[in-house]
Amino acid sequence: MKVKPVLGRGLDALINPNYENGNKEIVKISSTEINEDDNKSFNILANIPLSKILPNPYQPRTEFDANALDELKKSILENGLIQPITVRRISGGKYELISGERRFRACKEIGFEILPAYIIQAETKEVMLELSLIENIQREKLNAIEIAIAYKRLAEECDLSKEEISKKVGKDRSTVVNFIRLLKLPQEIQEGIVKNQITAGHARILINISSPKLQLKLYNKIVSEGLSVRAIEKIVQNLSSPKKKNEILSNKDNVMKDYESKLRSLFSTKVRLLSKKSGGGEIIFEYYSNEEFERLYEIFEASSRIQN
Repeated sequence: MKVKPVLGRGLDALINPNYENGNKEIVKISSTEINEDDNKSFNILANIPLSKILPNPYQPRTEFDANALDELKKSILENGLIQPITVRRISGGKYELISGERRFRACKEIGFEILPAYIIQAETKEVMLELSLIENIQREKLNAIEIAIAYKRLAEECDLSKEEISKKVGKDRSTVVNFIRLLKLPQEIQEGIVKNQITAGHARILINISSPKLQLKLYNKIVSEGLSVRAIEKIVQNLSSPKKKNEILSNKDNVMKDYESKLRSLFSTKVRLLSKKSGGGEIIFEYYSNEEFERLYEIFEASSRIQN
């Protein structure tokens, strides 16, 4: 009997060598037909005793939501296990989990003794790591930090370039790079992403700020005030907005020069007033280090609190 696999195109091409030749089918057999000594039997769907399946040592997921796991158990009890897990053969007649850890945990807690599983070939630890990470990135609902760590591990432990990773996971190279950059954020912010206190969109704005201290200040502001991505984007733009090009500015009169001098003294940094002929203008504060930028930001933030 043959059944069509329900895997995504990316993983299917990895585990089924006949995929490109038009053969998209995987042989389905029962547990009684498995020859434990036949290490050449791969790309098969078999019923395997749960006691013979070991956890995945390369599992990229670090957070397992208890409520979500309970919901999965209820679904499995109601509808059965619709999606098989994926394993590889190891010594001693055992199998090592590659994907489907949530399904594996749920079935184990329910008390299942047999699990349907795809047996695929993964001879080395490097191949095991690559398959495990790619499958989880494609199929599991990982948070942004888990995905970033998975991409980094693919690069460092599997010696893959950003271009190779992007092809294997079906994402643009820029997406892969942006995820990995999130790991440069302070640990507190990374934990906030994992706990859904801020979104990946917030984090991508914070990563463009060079000062970790300022990153943390803005992160705390997002959390405490519930700021949207758009709101924090405007704050960052206002902090570092350059002089607009093609603006026609008038010469400063003596009054404006006097104000400029007072502002320089008040903020202890160079301040320029640029007056437009239309009546508007710009106030430009210059800073020369991250510490100087943070000092000015604290002044502006304190002023904002007083006004509110």
